[in-house]
Amino acid sequence: MHPFALKDVALGPGIFARKRDLMLDHARGYDPDRLLQVFRANAGLSTRGAVAPGGWEGLDGEANGNLRGHYTGHFLTMLAQAYGGTGEAGFADKLGYAVGALVEVREALRSAPAVLSVPGRFGAAAENVRGSHQYVELPPTALDASAAITLAAWVRPAHDANWARVFDFGDGTTRYLYLAARNAYGVPRFAVSASGPVGEQGIDGTAALPLHRWSHLAVTIAGGTATLYVDGVAAGVNTAVTLSPAVLGVLANNWLGRSNFAADPVFAGAFDEVNVWSRALGADEIADLQTTHAAGSAAGAGDLASYGFEETAGGAFADASGRAQHATLRRTWGGPSHPGFLAAYPETQFIDLESRTEGDYTVVWAPYYTAHKILRGLLDAYLHTGDARALDLAEGMCDWMYARLSRLPASTRQRMWNIFSSGEFGGIVEAICDLYAVTGKAEHLALARLFDLDSLTDACAAGTDILDGLHANQHLPILVGLVRLYEETSEDRYLAAAKNLWDMVVPTRMYSIGGTSTLEFWRAAGAIAGTLSDTNAETCCAYNMLKLSRMLFQHDRDPKYVDYYERTLYNQILGSKQDRPDAERPLVTYFVGLLPGHVRNYTPKQGTTCCEGTGLESATKYQDSVYFRTADGTGLYVNLYSPSTLDWAGKGVTVTQTTGFPVEQGSTLTITGQSTFDLHLRVPAWAGDGFAVTVNGEALPGPFTPGTYATVSRAWRTGDTVRVTMPFRLRVERALDNPALQALFYGPVNLVARDPRTTYLPFGLYRNAGLSGDLAGALTPVEGQPLHYTLDGVAIAPFFEGTEDPTHVYFERVEPRIAFGGVDAGVANPAKDDGTTLLDEVWAAAPFHSRDDLVDHVARTAEAWVATGRLGAADGDRVVAAARDATYLP
Repeated sequence: MHPFALKDVALGPGIFARKRDLMLDHARGYDPDRLLQVFRANAGLSTRGAVAPGGWEGLDGEANGNLRGHYTGHFLTMLAQAYGGTGEAGFADKLGYAVGALVEVREALRSAPAVLSVPGRFGAAAENVRGSHQYVELPPTALDASAAITLAAWVRPAHDANWARVFDFGDGTTRYLYLAARNAYGVPRFAVSASGPVGEQGIDGTAALPLHRWSHLAVTIAGGTATLYVDGVAAGVNTAVTLSPAVLGVLANNWLGRSNFAADPVFAGAFDEVNVWSRALGADEIADLQTTHAAGSAAGAGDLASYGFEETAGGAFADASGRAQHATLRRTWGGPSHPGFLAAYPETQFIDLESRTEGDYTVVWAPYYTAHKILRGLLDAYLHTGDARALDLAEGMCDWMYARLSRLPASTRQRMWNIFSSGEFGGIVEAICDLYAVTGKAEHLALARLFDLDSLTDACAAGTDILDGLHANQHLPILVGLVRLYEETSEDRYLAAAKNLWDMVVPTRMYSIGGTSTLEFWRAAGAIAGTLSDTNAETCCAYNMLKLSRMLFQHDRDPKYVDYYERTLYNQILGSKQDRPDAERPLVTYFVGLLPGHVRNYTPKQGTTCCEGTGLESATKYQDSVYFRTADGTGLYVNLYSPSTLDWAGKGVTVTQTTGFPVEQGSTLTITGQSTFDLHLRVPAWAGDGFAVTVNGEALPGPFTPGTYATVSRAWRTGDTVRVTMPFRLRVERALDNPALQALFYGPVNLVARDPRTTYLPFGLYRNAGLSGDLAGALTPVEGQPLHYTLDGVAIAPFFEGTEDPTHVYFERVEPRIAFGGVDAGVANPAKDDGTTLLDEVWAAAPFHSRDDLVDHVARTAEAWVATGRLGAADGDRVVAAARDATYLP
């Protein structure tokens, strides 16, 4: 089975197009420079004044922004899919701009750091943008072991991190002298020590340095007195200083912007006019430096070292002191291990993971997960637009990963991939296999197999359920990758593992809306009611379950995968997108709370989460599984009833599907062109006896079995019309671990109550049930609002509507009295020990072909319950009489 490309399927008017258009407007308006900010910063490039979006995507996000770059990858995929689905040139243009910027980023990372020249206090200055991890290294002889000294610098801080150094001269954390732009209290601090922090002789300033403005800092030491000056004014004096460069001796690490304490942040901002004198300047000389270039001041240029930072290229800074103390721009992490490296943070996260034995996302947060998102976005850019630059970047990333991972022992990789969160690698295997399909490079397929997580694959392949306690979305995309590995290697264990895991999730870990997991983790099989919370159904899990279902369907055409796909797409995925425009945010859920009265949060965790990223993707590929074709081109499968037009170029035909589904209970397909093929129309598992198909008005012989396909085989001609009719009926789904807790469905649509109460609402539904078993008689339609009803005075609406109304997905089923067709028997509804009531047993036999069939079944059921003593004989007669007297809907 093969899917069609997004460009081959155009969405028609309807709910999918409305949701998609909201996301397309967001894509059109969002500035890509904001997402490129962290990449450019990491490479030491100008960020062009852009502000990262925040949340997880930025330096100030959760866990120190350690997942930055992931959202950019999602955004690239969204743009690629948006272009593929609409052909709108603006999406390709924006995508090309982002790819070009990433080419510049990789080139900068490949090279030694280069100065970013900006306007300075006097002429030019050098800026180290926040996130670049850049600093300036001075020679060991810069201080010349002077007994008296003055150090002065113009700085323009760009961030308020405490303990970032203006300068730090030391041999580690024992002997040093430093000037921090901010101490723990936010003010400048100078300190000198020969015995670490406990021996510091220091001076603290009195006020914080302003951000994004030039400030002048100077420190003088002579004769046991040290003075700290801020903007030419003495801010503090210490008259008991016994240390100086002469006492400390030659110091190995002489840095501007970097601390000898590894945990301290790198200074973010610009430097201008850094000078070092071998004497203590007087107050008047310090004051003169406020308005005069050092070389033209009363003090003159520093005689030990003097840097004007007038350079506009390269990575070296000339010393004007005459002592040739030329400085060099460095990165704290050196540089990438391979020229293909591309990320929004240093390679240190990847390096740290290789020796890590337990997760700590504040230090290492899923670096290969982030790499996957970037790789996937680049690959999608190539596949949808043909941009060779994107392919080159993607190849480079895989070459770099292979160079890193192939040198590690298998045991190390297994340990890495088993670490929660830090070792998460998302769907990278799928992306690598897709790249391999393009490049054919053996190293790329070998790389995909380096991500094998044997403990998961072997257990799932054997059918051993080990999911309880596993992080759902860390493991779901692994199985997606295993299907692709099977396709490239024909190794059966990969496909078996994926199929078995799917069966471990559906239905025993699936909520009514299709999602899975609670607080991101799987629980025991069958625990549905017992796991309901405000943190159910992580939206990423639904996204990946759809991918897995789609891929498994391609291998064995089992309609169960598409039934699940329809459920999850029409309920959780559609419902995860809020129904209003927003230029700043995609408005997509993270968790979906399933407790009573839950209000969906469409901007979770301050934004740019994993689920918002997959939400960008989901909303631009709604059409990707409507149609499939057989590999030999002899069959076309219509899996979803969605308004759309398929251009099947290989057969020279167009199939136009016109429908208002799921408001309309059917769909019409019209053929343009001539070709012979089998048309397979899905009969949903929820479909009842009324499912029917006509071809040019002539009925296709039935009956049609729910959960199968109805097939029309013919030589098709222009104008041929197929009409599919599928009457909906109202039904319930019971929680596996508490049958009294139920969800309400009308056809494929999960109907939910909208009510602010936070307790389960009690609903009865049998009193007006129809002969078909349809419970719709319990609902009162709301005029002019399709799929909206009231039940016992409570509003009922589709989950797929993206509102902020308090929602009840599950309700408590309460049927205290026996009634048929509105006729009350005057008898309490008895129950068995397992909770099954008499009415449950009656209606479990639906549909009934006639009223008499129903009455006969009620009589037999009542007789059986009387025989077991659960129902009195007289009450049994009343039950049968009520059934006989009632009037039933079809």
